[in-house]
Amino acid sequence: MKTEKILKSAVAAAAAITLTGCGSSSTPQTETIDAQTEFGCSTINIYNWGEYMGEDVIPNFEKTYNAKVNYDMFDSNENMYTRLLGGSSYDLLVPSDYMIERLLKEDLLQPLDKEALTNLGNLDPEAVEMQKVYDPDLAYSVPYFRGSVGFVYNKNNISEAELEEKGWNILLDEKLDNKVFMYDSQRDAFMVAFKALGYSMNTDNEEEIEAAYEWLRKVHQTVHPAYVTDEVIDAMAYPNPNEAKDIAVVYSGDAAYILSINEDMGYFEPKQGTNIWSDGMVIPKNAGCPALANEFINFVLEYDSSYDNSITVGYTSTNLQVKEDIANGEYAGINAYLPRSGYDKDEVFRYNDVLVQKLSERWTKVKLD
Repeated sequence: MKTEKILKSAVAAAAAITLTGCGSSSTPQTETIDAQTEFGCSTINIYNWGEYMGEDVIPNFEKTYNAKVNYDMFDSNENMYTRLLGGSSYDLLVPSDYMIERLLKEDLLQPLDKEALTNLGNLDPEAVEMQKVYDPDLAYSVPYFRGSVGFVYNKNNISEAELEEKGWNILLDEKLDNKVFMYDSQRDAFMVAFKALGYSMNTDNEEEIEAAYEWLRKVHQTVHPAYVTDEVIDAMAYPNPNEAKDIAVVYSGDAAYILSINEDMGYFEPKQGTNIWSDGMVIPKNAGCPALANEFINFVLEYDSSYDNSITVGYTSTNLQVKEDIANGEYAGINAYLPRSGYDKDEVFRYNDVLVQKLSERWTKVKLD
């Protein structure tokens, strides 16, 4: 976890104490429960994205339930899926929308215990509606975070008017040679290309896929982007004058954090449309301690845990009260914290194994060209 985020979450924790007393819709667990006695097990194994949980959530849960949490991190939905199929046993996963859809289709998840999930009423209705696209009754998944993909850009070097005019196609502007960060993700990169060309990001049309591949090749040859993952956060928040980039394709939560640190940066979602996404908490069928995993999900939905999560990571909370408090508090005026909603050109990724294979083959070629 980055030092800056640790310091930031410490400030947030103090703020959360004040806010909890005036607007929280959940009651934090204060009495210690012995997990072994109550649930027959006292250890849960969690598999989540890197830098994707508040500093105090796990320690507070362990103290409250006299339990142990083993926490592993993955860097892509596909890597998580491969490990799960390889026989690894986890009690809780936090995959993205299309991967939850895949896990459901392949019967790899078990139903949640709705009686244990007493904090479901804290959820933001907008987050619930996104989850219902692939889990209509929230029988197997609970919203964790949601967000979008857009540009973080240096306002001193790129104008919003220019972004309005060019959208994703600004990545073909020669003046940005060696000034671009592109997220090293085949689905996100091809999403950018599909949207720039006016296609659905869920297309499996061969001609459209090939056109998107050629568009990305042209971007690669024109602006020579640096392909990155989490390092883009510090690189844009604390730019090195000798290596600074003017624009980066990033997730909205990373953008919110960057904008809170660096006032020279702005966030922009192109009019051609973008990916709006949600990640959810699920319990695999082979979980060894599902009862305690359900308790953890419920714990995350409490106000204090949700606040810690969202402030630390920067993504839009699925706890309605937390979302509103942060949007009007810590991230007031930072548009990346509340991604665009209700825009007809924005889409959610859907699971399509054939499409994933086609993109994977071409993405490797793009970066080697």
